Amino acid sequence: MNAPTTTNEDLLYSVQDGIARITFNRPQARNAMTFAMYDRMAEICTEINADRSIKALILTGAGDKAFASGTDISQFRAFKTAQDALDYEARIDRVLGTLEQCRVPVIAAIAGACTGGGAGIAACCDLRIGTETARIGFPIARTLGNCLSMSNISRVVSLVGPARTKDLIFKARLVEAPEALALGLLNEIVPDVETLQRRADETAKLVASHAPLTLEATKEAVRRIRRTLSREEGEDLILKAYMSEDFREGMDAFLNKRTPVWKGK
Repeated sequence: MNAPTTTNEDLLYSVQDGIARITFNRPQARNAMTFAMYDRMAEICTEINADRSIKALILTGAGDKAFASGTDISQFRAFKTAQDALDYEARIDRVLGTLEQCRVPVIAAIAGACTGGGAGIAACCDLRIGTETARIGFPIARTLGNCLSMSNISRVVSLVGPARTKDLIFKARLVEAPEALALGLLNEIVPDVETLQRRADETAKLVASHAPLTLEATKEAVRRIRRTLSREEGEDLILKAYMSEDFREGMDAFLNKRTPVWKGK
């Protein structure tokens, strides 16, 4: 069964033969996520949970330069108060939590940069396939000076362990595809975008042919096993980062393409 393709220009959604596909469609901005894109992705996951004809979901980015390069930084300019920071993290936690709890297997097809919020999205997915150009990481320690949400930290620690989580964030480095495969950030590497899309489709069709309740139970069991910190447990850390002079400096430096000068306050 097919559903008509829907679009809000920045995010494309289609369903064909029980396989749903979301495409982040801002290649000119390296598929940076707007708040509307985050919200639409969560809405789609809710729709999928109610539609038993859908058996798998593929997430991918338009073009070959990026899966998603995180949240569009220009949107942070509106942040004025502590509540703005808390509301943003609550929104992201809600969206990624909805993605993580989508009942069907979710496959990330990653080409190019998968950074910041994009890496957070990928960490919520069940399977991650990348091209040889895939680079994954959270470079916020050298760009914005903010911090990951508690749930995002929990997901990364679950994937690679606490020591490697610190290594990734402290060094602000992007992990190349071979290392990402070794760490468990990728399940498979393919040579190019054409092969990536074909392999994502093949994988989606394979898991879609399997017992859905087995897959759902496994997803939920793994989610329950992993210890996820609540947003409330990390509000002090969120405010320490987002309300700092360093965050303002990092945002201005990023938007003006200069090197930030950190003050630690």
